[in-house]
Amino acid sequence: MNRIDIYTDGACKGNPGPGGWGVLLKSPAAQKELFGGERSTTNNRMEMTAVIEALSALKRPCQVVLHVDSQYVLKGMTEWLPGWKARGWRTAAKEPVKNVDLWQRLDALVGSGGHQIEWRWVRGHNGDPGNERADELANQGVATALSQGTATRSPA
Repeated sequence: MNRIDIYTDGACKGNPGPGGWGVLLKSPAAQKELFGGERSTTNNRMEMTAVIEALSALKRPCQVVLHVDSQYVLKGMTEWLPGWKARGWRTAAKEPVKNVDLWQRLDALVGSGGHQIEWRWVRGHNGDPGNERADELANQGVATALSQGTATRSPA
């Protein structure tokens, strides 16, 4: 199984507002960058979209170290998801889970991709080169969405 390091980030200018997501995929043999954005979204949706796009870009099962600076994504995937599913996509307070469409897509990708995923939190804007590059790509996604006026995605 190939090992790959993935760095993801989301950005939003206003919350809600124009947003972008960025992904840096690094293996010993190659490096790939992805980004995209939307005219009206939230930061949490862009953080989640970055992870979804990253995992969707993998062509075969991999040993993945997934670096995120979003506690929302990290805790959602490593702590909250089983409870949400057991309660029919409701929180402990019996409220509907926010961004359920993206959580369900992410859950399906993780469950069906055959990947071994290690989730790692990295402090954002703290000098980690992979996280800094993912942040730059997310901001590029915002700029692209603003200039095109629609949802965008870089060529894969």
